[in-house]
Amino acid sequence: MEKIPFLKGVEAFKKYRFKEYEEKFRELIEKGQKPKALFITCSDSRIHPDEITGADIGDLFIVRNIGNMVPPFKPDNEFHGVAAAIEYAVSVLNVPDIIVCGHSHCGACESLYKDLPDDPEIIHVKKWLEIDKDVKEVALSAVKEKGRKLFELTERLNIIKQLENLLSYPGVKRRVKEGTLRLHGWYYIIEMGEIEYYNPEKNQFEPVVSS
Repeated sequence: MEKIPFLKGVEAFKKYRFKEYEEKFRELIEKGQKPKALFITCSDSRIHPDEITGADIGDLFIVRNIGNMVPPFKPDNEFHGVAAAIEYAVSVLNVPDIIVCGHSHCGACESLYKDLPDDPEIIHVKKWLEIDKDVKEVALSAVKEKGRKLFELTERLNIIKQLENLLSYPGVKRRVKEGTLRLHGWYYIIEMGEIEYYNPEKNQFEPVVSS
């Protein structure tokens, strides 16, 4: 029989963890979900949204993709999972907050500066990275040499770009204007366990928790 990955974890969840949260799950089924935020973050395996935020089951409606990117609103795009998730969270679930959480050492941001091969196996990756073409241009205008300084700037600019793209969605724009939806940009520094938030008034990132 083929070995099933994480089987012991699945068994432990059913035996121990599920028992602990069984009543919570039942309540969420009976009353339906009412998440406190839409959390858009990277697919990077080092990012653990519930652990970072201390969120409970049912608190976060999570969207993960390469580089925590938000494609601009485009009504003639026939299939788009990220756009559909945003619309569902905002206009159906009525989340009060959207958090775009980028992070340090982001492979997607670094890939903007690589000549990716014309390989059909990564054709969607190359197309996806086009979302950040102007982010790359702005970053290079400020930092000329490749390295962590350039990548860190790109990672932060990437977050700001996705906040701008969110406002291209009619439902997001309407609710922000009404004051019923707030947008937040977070930068997670993996190696330090710290979160910086984007302050639009100062156009800079600041620590969430002061040391």
